[in-house]
Amino acid sequence: MTVLDLDEAVGAMTAELVGLRREFHRIPELGFEEHKTSALIAEKLRALGLEPQTGVAGTGVVALIEGAHPGRTLLLRADIDGLPVDERSEVEYRSTHPNKMHACGHDSHIAMLLGAARVLIDRKHEMHGNAKLVFQPAEEGPGGAQPMIEAGVMENPHVDAAIGCHIWNNLPTGQIGVREGPILASTDQVEIVIEGSGGHGAQPQRAADAVVAAAHVVTALQTIVSRNTSPLESAVVTIGTMNGGYRHNIIADRIVMTGTVRTFDEELWRQVPGHIERIVQGVCAALGVQGTVEYTRGYPTTTNDPDMTALVREAAVAELGEEAVVYPEKTMGGEDMSYFLRAVPGCFFFVGSHNAAKGATHPHHHPSFDLDEDALPYGVRTLVASTLKYLAG
Repeated sequence: MTVLDLDEAVGAMTAELVGLRREFHRIPELGFEEHKTSALIAEKLRALGLEPQTGVAGTGVVALIEGAHPGRTLLLRADIDGLPVDERSEVEYRSTHPNKMHACGHDSHIAMLLGAARVLIDRKHEMHGNAKLVFQPAEEGPGGAQPMIEAGVMENPHVDAAIGCHIWNNLPTGQIGVREGPILASTDQVEIVIEGSGGHGAQPQRAADAVVAAAHVVTALQTIVSRNTSPLESAVVTIGTMNGGYRHNIIADRIVMTGTVRTFDEELWRQVPGHIERIVQGVCAALGVQGTVEYTRGYPTTTNDPDMTALVREAAVAELGEEAVVYPEKTMGGEDMSYFLRAVPGCFFFVGSHNAAKGATHPHHHPSFDLDEDALPYGVRTLVASTLKYLAG
């Protein structure tokens, strides 16, 4: 394999990649509802001569490209779900499903993996082992990676390593972001209920004010970051909703708060629920109200294996050039690619897609989100180059 012929192979299919991305962009579906999306993916895979397995963990699709020589198996993953967002853009390929949109670029992930599949099929003679293509539902929630693992996607044949990518509007088109270690944060959720006793707003001494207690709890929770977290580490404790009360002159007897907790540090990830429980119970006891905490684990930290990260970086540099491969910032966003990377060594990398000249400037999850489609070949070339390097024998 030379850089030139891979460049030509992918370059020749750029229009096809754009067409695929737009075809999937028009039909966004939410987690575990991706029936049209999965059917279309399976149709595209069959057209490539593959025999996809459908209905994996509900709406997942899996296909295997068997190399000409025995060897290891590499899992290549793309997520396929959209978001409950009403698209504002006026592009001709805008969503045809009201209040649903590919506002995070998963349509491009499907297109890039299908494009990589086409190139890898033509290069099976170079492969010592297999490329297992995994089109995963429900990344945006409630999470499809773990159900796919439980459905057996890591076996038959056994998966030895995994790679995946995410289109990334934080980086300009033409750049690939590759970083070892934690790259995306854990994504836990918390619900806190404060219960006091209501009363007249003019007689606070005869009530136990849930609003005042809730305000103190929100403030005290910030000490988890400022006093329980090393200054060299990162964490977020955000209370996003607070609901309760009746009217301006009634002391509320009940407040319900919800929030998110995010960190890269495994030890802190284990400790945070205890910190929150201690703070809530301490504040509530001091103010004469009752507090309960329901803590729900979300996705764990997405952590790249050093050796697999080095392999992807070397493949990307060889294919795209040193200047195209950058060391990106970590992000407090979360990803259930984390489950695959906990099961086997792997690497999750970013594909830059920001281009102000084309209007591709909105952040992910924005109703006007779009991406520079010139980014698609860079993702395909990195996926293919990494796969061929891993399966080089």
